[in-house]
Amino acid sequence: MSVKNICIVGGTGFVGRHLARRLDKLGYKITIPSRHRERHKSLLVLPCVSVINGDVYDQAFLQSIFANCHVVINLVGILNESAHDGKGFEHTHVELTKRIIDACNNSGVKRYLHMSGLNANPEGPSHYLRTKGIAENFVHESTNELAVTSFRPSVIFGEDDSFTNRFADLLKQVPLMFPLACPEAKLQPVYIEDVVTAFVHSITDPATINQRYDLCGPKVYSLQEIVEYLMRLMDIHRKIIRLSDKIARLQARTMEYAPGKPFTMDNYHSLQIDSVCNCPFPPVFGIQPKTMEEVVPEYLSAGKGRRVLDSFRRHASR
Repeated sequence: MSVKNICIVGGTGFVGRHLARRLDKLGYKITIPSRHRERHKSLLVLPCVSVINGDVYDQAFLQSIFANCHVVINLVGILNESAHDGKGFEHTHVELTKRIIDACNNSGVKRYLHMSGLNANPEGPSHYLRTKGIAENFVHESTNELAVTSFRPSVIFGEDDSFTNRFADLLKQVPLMFPLACPEAKLQPVYIEDVVTAFVHSITDPATINQRYDLCGPKVYSLQEIVEYLMRLMDIHRKIIRLSDKIARLQARTMEYAPGKPFTMDNYHSLQIDSVCNCPFPPVFGIQPKTMEEVVPEYLSAGKGRRVLDSFRRHASR
């Protein structure tokens, strides 16, 4: 199959922006749906990218933008919901995925790449992991018409991420002491450009069809080790207060009602399972993934605080 036209649902998000830039450089024609086209100036300037106003929950709209696409990529995902009962996760991860698959089948799309998450499981401990697992299983089991590949990354880091930049912003705002829930939770962060490489490679490699790939970086850290590393880079000093499990749950119950939901009970439940891979980065992609130490100092270090705040503002769409 000769691939020319690609539609990225969720293309205005962190992963989507990086993927769109890579595909643009490679000469693919990219379509990205959005409710607010004019907010995404960094995408509008890319010569091979078209951002189209529309509602991705509208089946007719989806089928219209998929009509001439060779590949559809679904990157849509949320870490928090507006309510507290899981319905927001169900709506975003499961219902939308089903609509996308249905539109792919009705539009003749043959290739589909799906963003899941590490530890995604219909029996998982959080709404996030359960709905991600349900959606992932659905795309692999619901149709024989689509050539499907899914990706299950650990937490993703990069210059404009909502992980390292969010912690950096919180560390700057909180004086003297930094209360940290789940300090021993294990994470194996993966670099955004390595995730993008996996997606781009899979577009044209038939060996990746029907595969589910766990994506992790080369190093495992505790959450406390990551926070301490960020403090050293920014040359700031805070005493980390390791919260007990009981206090961590109380913090989550309180902060999920704060503006921006910096920490929720669903986040807490997700952290009860270590976000680490049981095997190296899949060799089919032909790369050696980068560590945080190789990348993060380029954008997050002493004297670069302004870039941290700018990244956070971009993430918050301010």
